[in-house]
Amino acid sequence: MEQTIPILDLAAQYERIRRDVEPVVLRVLESGRYIGGEECRSFEQEFASYCGVAHACGVANGTDALTVCLRAYDVGPGDEVLTVANTFVATAEAILLNGARPVFVDVEPESGTMDPSQLASAITPRTKLILPVHLYGHPADMVAIREIADRRGLPVLEDAAQAHGATLLGRRVGSLGHAACFSFYPSKNLGACGDAGMVTSDDRDFIERVRAIANHGAGAQRYEHTVLGTNSRLDALQAALLRVKLRHLDEWIGERCQHALAYNTALAGIAGVTLPSERPGCRSSWYLYTLKAEDRDGLQRHLTRNGIATAVHYPKPLHRQPAIVPVASLSMSLPISERLCREVLSIPLYPELPEEWRARVAREVRAFYGA
Repeated sequence: MEQTIPILDLAAQYERIRRDVEPVVLRVLESGRYIGGEECRSFEQEFASYCGVAHACGVANGTDALTVCLRAYDVGPGDEVLTVANTFVATAEAILLNGARPVFVDVEPESGTMDPSQLASAITPRTKLILPVHLYGHPADMVAIREIADRRGLPVLEDAAQAHGATLLGRRVGSLGHAACFSFYPSKNLGACGDAGMVTSDDRDFIERVRAIANHGAGAQRYEHTVLGTNSRLDALQAALLRVKLRHLDEWIGERCQHALAYNTALAGIAGVTLPSERPGCRSSWYLYTLKAEDRDGLQRHLTRNGIATAVHYPKPLHRQPAIVPVASLSMSLPISERLCREVLSIPLYPELPEEWRARVAREVRAFYGA
């Protein structure tokens, strides 16, 4: 039987950078400084520079990045935050953990990102913030979103957890809103060896407020706590590892792009399958290669039987999740988001994906549809 093709292979990535990574781990262990310190400061500066912003603050994970940011915006009970429903639960979870209500805006059918044409009508006097998600590595239409937000005097917080290195009109995500939140979960294009997250912004005061909240509300004096905070600090070991990986990120994104283009060529013309594309002016970082497929479940079963791992990102929209239904309108209709949840299927894509495996994946997709 042929070898199973994984949807992601982190061990293969590690082998590529083993010689760079292992001395760094030893350096941190020998330093005796495991929380904060020079590794964290340097990574914050390097990642801020990479994104094209002035400031960054490391936190414990991507969910905390969102939760702490919303607290820094004083989002709380009675407030509404506009976001999307076809994403990971953390986006809405962070809103709810701050006592606010997520209001879901439907998405564009091609990119799956927030549809600006649906945004203005969702704004109410209770709207505190707009939280678009850059999905599968593809940036949301931040030009149109910012135009609406600026006209209404609303901040825009990017959920950039899936889009490290993606660009819009030559600018990297993380620099397109007032602030942005990143996850370095191991599966991300820039992934830690555990959990880690980051907040970026050109607003120094905002980043310092985020930093204080993430460090127990600490003020300038030791054991002085100026705001109600939490414990969400970046580990030095993760920061050091991420510094190594950041140097490779653009190369890895380039390889992901090559695989995506090859898939687009190999899978072109299949009736019942819509391939991912990039909006003009956008450069996806190809975190995922996600098809929209008729009989998605049948295709997934066929690929599984033939030793090909797949994933559905995401099978149930957030406004239908049991934990969120109590605060979502029962009559809420998001037809595009709900349709995408029935159609999307992610197939293997990572920099080290062997060409023969990629060809095998494409061959089996075509075989299922008789193409």
